[in-house]
Amino acid sequence: MNEEASALVQAARGANITLGVAESLTGGDVASALVSVPGASAVFRGGVIAYDSMLKHDLLGVDAAMLASSGAVSAEVAIAMAEGAQQRLGVDLAVATTGVAGPDPDPVSGASPGVVFIAVAGGGLGTLVRELALDGDRAEIRQRATRAALQALRDGLATRE
Repeated sequence: MNEEASALVQAARGANITLGVAESLTGGDVASALVSVPGASAVFRGGVIAYDSMLKHDLLGVDAAMLASSGAVSAEVAIAMAEGAQQRLGVDLAVATTGVAGPDPDPVSGASPGVVFIAVAGGGLGTLVRELALDGDRAEIRQRATRAALQALRDGLATRE
């Protein structure tokens, strides 16, 4: 994962693009991967770990009614998290992760473990979201989601160059 993060930081530095994260199921792993790269402080501004739905609302501006009715595991929530992070962190490009790592399904939406949504705000194509169906245990799902988030940031960066 360090190779992906290193390539991303280098590309962001070359493009003079700042990065931020809003994480739920990855619990800070995306931010940790980025800050493990020497020189990351030139582009990485920070992140919000909003595991709880009300923090998604309070810190990132995700609509509380949407969270209450459909839960936190959806494309719409991922988009709102990414856009909220971009705005609140004042970054050029922000990624958000939300989903179910398991072992149990999401209590509100019923989404199964491995259902993950990753959104990137600030790319040249607007805010984009991906739905993933990841296999594995809790740790593997979180690791794969982290890799996918780094790749999504890289893809978002490529649309700006």
